[in-house]
Amino acid sequence: MDLSHISGSLGIVHPLCLERGKNAEVWDEQDRRYIDFVAGIGALNLGHGHPAVVEAVQRQVETLMHSAFNAIPHRGYLDVAKALDAFVPVSYPLSCMLTNSGAEATENALKVARAATGRQSVIAFDDGFHGRTLAALNLNGKVKPYKNGLGALPGPVHHLPFPSRDSGIVADHAMAALERLFEVEIPADEVACIVVEPVQGEGGFRLLCADFAARLRRLCDQHGIVLIFDEIQSGFGRTGRRFAFSHLGVEPDLILMGKSMASGLPLAAVAGRQALMDAMAKGGLGGTYSGNAVACAAAKVVMEVMSEDRLREWGERQESLIVEAHRRWQASGRFPMLGPLTGVGAMRGVVFEDTVAASGSEHLLALLSAAREVGVLLMPSGRRRNVLRLLAPLTAEPDILKDGLNRIERALETL
Repeated sequence: MDLSHISGSLGIVHPLCLERGKNAEVWDEQDRRYIDFVAGIGALNLGHGHPAVVEAVQRQVETLMHSAFNAIPHRGYLDVAKALDAFVPVSYPLSCMLTNSGAEATENALKVARAATGRQSVIAFDDGFHGRTLAALNLNGKVKPYKNGLGALPGPVHHLPFPSRDSGIVADHAMAALERLFEVEIPADEVACIVVEPVQGEGGFRLLCADFAARLRRLCDQHGIVLIFDEIQSGFGRTGRRFAFSHLGVEPDLILMGKSMASGLPLAAVAGRQALMDAMAKGGLGGTYSGNAVACAAAKVVMEVMSEDRLREWGERQESLIVEAHRRWQASGRFPMLGPLTGVGAMRGVVFEDTVAASGSEHLLALLSAAREVGVLLMPSGRRRNVLRLLAPLTAEPDILKDGLNRIERALETL
């Protein structure tokens, strides 16, 4: 594969070039088949080439490929906004802006929060990931490889420990850190928003502590702080529910969406309470390609296909197979590097621990290569890149998913 015309700053996980895909299977240019546990880093919860999405996209291409919505509106954007109001499980009417990417949704959410509150400061969390654009970068709770060498970033942004059963940090610890922040660094009435992932993606598939989420909601209400949930990776069915915040029993003021929203086409959104979304001057939000007509056609079908019953069935099936495989691997005693399972539902990670032979990150790096050789594509995560994230399409056939997990086991045997 010739990468001579590609920026060397792009990191490539797998040195191969894909040619086609079908649900949870992909084939490279040499026609070698792989089971895909990467799925566009969570952008393909409905798999490669879902028939209903393909049909809708083909119909849309034949009628209208694009119109810049803030110049001349088109029906697709309007339909997606209306569908989101019904699809996102919040108790208030939803107002939205469509964007091209999750990072762009993050940037616009920061603008909305600043405009609505008249404040600038932001609170984010250790190991969080919210995008690669300049302001989003500063929210990320990890320096390498995102922030080093870039100097001062837009802010101010303050970071807190992420409380989770998967991180070992309890709600009281995180709340104490937040109270210290308000006492030592910045008063609460100067904070515009708090941005948090209900389940961290890049951070290692860690579920936010529900008790902390409830306390955070009360604190934001008390101090007029906008609570933003980043569901770019955890949303659109990834955990077996429409959005991961349903596991927490707490509603956000703004929600960031993307990745699987349009089944692989570039579409994302920031949505929330209308009073917030209307805070900027007219013309303050928008974008040339935001809410592209073809991507909107795909998104509308995604929401139609992702019924509660289907998501529950897909999520429970995938969770059951992953949990059973992990238990089998650990019970065998053959894999001392295997640590606990993180996440919730079908959004699961496997921690790789340090051993005498190698670090957890070295074990996982070796697994990525070994698994590729036996026909499975995998993706790392975590601050130390020592957490395997499992992102097979929710629609993966049970036999394909079992085969993929068995191949991972074969690859583990070579480490």
